[in-house]
Amino acid sequence: MSDTAKIEFNGQVHEFPLIKGTENELAIEIKSLRGVTDGLVTMDPGFKNTGSCLSGVTFLDGEKGILRYRGYSIEDLAEKADFLEVAYLLIFGELPTADQLQKFHEDIKANSMVDEDVKKILDAFPKTAHPMGILSSLTSALTAFNPSSVNVDSPEEMYQAIVRILGKFPVLVAWTMRKRTGLPLDYGDKKLGYVENILKMMFKMPNEDYEENRIIVDALDKLLILHADHEQNCSTSTVRVVGSSHAGLFASISAGISALWGPLHGGANQAVLEMLEAIKADGGDTKKYMAKAKDKNDPFRLMGFGHRVYKNFDPRARIIKKAADEVLGELGVDDPILDVAKGLEQEALIDSYFVDRKLYPNVDFYSGIIYRAMGIPVEMFTVMFALGRLPGWIAQWREMRLRKEPIGRPRQIYIGETFRDFKKLEER
Repeated sequence: MSDTAKIEFNGQVHEFPLIKGTENELAIEIKSLRGVTDGLVTMDPGFKNTGSCLSGVTFLDGEKGILRYRGYSIEDLAEKADFLEVAYLLIFGELPTADQLQKFHEDIKANSMVDEDVKKILDAFPKTAHPMGILSSLTSALTAFNPSSVNVDSPEEMYQAIVRILGKFPVLVAWTMRKRTGLPLDYGDKKLGYVENILKMMFKMPNEDYEENRIIVDALDKLLILHADHEQNCSTSTVRVVGSSHAGLFASISAGISALWGPLHGGANQAVLEMLEAIKADGGDTKKYMAKAKDKNDPFRLMGFGHRVYKNFDPRARIIKKAADEVLGELGVDDPILDVAKGLEQEALIDSYFVDRKLYPNVDFYSGIIYRAMGIPVEMFTVMFALGRLPGWIAQWREMRLRKEPIGRPRQIYIGETFRDFKKLEER
């Protein structure tokens, strides 16, 4: 196989080098294309066929249903590691030793206090404000309370920025939910593990002792791991592009939260529950809605099935389905919405239309079910996604800054008006 690709343009042949990844992915490096062809650029809406960076964080093969963080399979990590270990792995490249993990956790806890003035910003939001808008604003506001820029050439400064956001972000998530539910704000308990503390901050009632449920903790731990990174998706690319301008970590993460908010990205698990609510309101006939989903002339779309990247079963869905079954069994939830979900799932797994097209339930379908069973409001689902994705955003931002990648600046093909003479106001 040749190690170059050729493009013929205007009677001239230009050669461009091929880049081969460690998993044998091939790319044509075209950074010199515009220069050697006197202005020729590529057109790739949505960048579906464009590699924006070299990255060693996550490998994803949608055709084979493979997801690996730093070389470790998502199946192994979900079964054998906890979320904080996975966060360390994503950010620093290797699984931590026991001493490294203890120090990491201690340093995160030491940076978990949020300035009391942040509460004033939170208080300014109406109770009806969407939690993602609140979370994005509060994350960006952290910059005001930590104004010094990060020297990316200093490992210590980079480390401090990382543990600072990992410490404060769960507090912002919990406060966002408690604002929504009308509960007093809580700082949690430093004696607890990372995920255990998140749950306590979210659910501790002011007039009773908090009781930890191990099945709930393990389910949330798995959910956060499964969402921790997913290659160059919309929000991750946003974090890298914003960071490429040398914007700080808090500002870059805030931008990622805004990108994640959309229903085509992180909002998908919220869309699943809204769909289930609509089906229930219409009588809960799952067979009727499966038929509507198969009718090309029907505008109804089945949310939470299939995936734009995975052309097979979403590997994360296999893992979280088991956790969903355990949570529902443990809590004994009697919820007609969850009955609708189970009905859709059972039919999709045996209906030849969905099986042949590999339209299996995806991670958004099961995560929405778990969050509802846990008592998390539907508007908070995407916030929980952001909580899981935080280590991936940090890892991608750190990698981009350490590699000293250039500022993101896509080209365009202009299709507007050509030159026009200006007309004075009275002549128009």
